[in-house]
Amino acid sequence: MKRFETRDLILCGLFTALTAVGAYIQVPVPGMDYFTLQFLFVLMAGMLLGSRNGAMAVGVYVLLGLVGLPIFAAGGGITYIFRPSFGYLLGFIAAAFVTGFIAERIKKKNFQGYLLAAFGGFVVTYGIGLVYKYMMLNFYVGEKTAFAMVLADCFPLDMPGDVFLSILAALLAVRLVPVVKRQ
Repeated sequence: MKRFETRDLILCGLFTALTAVGAYIQVPVPGMDYFTLQFLFVLMAGMLLGSRNGAMAVGVYVLLGLVGLPIFAAGGGITYIFRPSFGYLLGFIAAAFVTGFIAERIKKKNFQGYLLAAFGGFVVTYGIGLVYKYMMLNFYVGEKTAFAMVLADCFPLDMPGDVFLSILAALLAVRLVPVVKRQ
């Protein structure tokens, strides 16, 4: 097992902090609500730090929120696990891993390769988040909700916003990965 170097720990801490700050950077969308930049930093953690360190950085973010630091978009604390949206936070950890895993294995480190990695993280985030939300609404909250309704709730803002952030992450990765990977 590879040991963590000081540089790895600093970068993990940086992306833990960026993910927390991203929860509070709210981009307003006229006629709708807003979306945050959290997902962008989750994807960037995977692309820039790799699967292991990216997942660790985002995992520490989730752990800090669960122990009570108000770093989630709507606060923090252990009771956050009972929120239907908590599955997306679990999905963030897996997304950082999957994004990093794909980015580590793409042959050409170009926009298309990083976009594939970002969309891998997108699918994992929504896969876990939607299933968790469906389960919580139907079996914990007691609000019978069809899965199609849970999915429809992601439109017109969440999914399109995260597709935009996936494209932005791929564009940024083309420029930033060579800089971060330099020793």
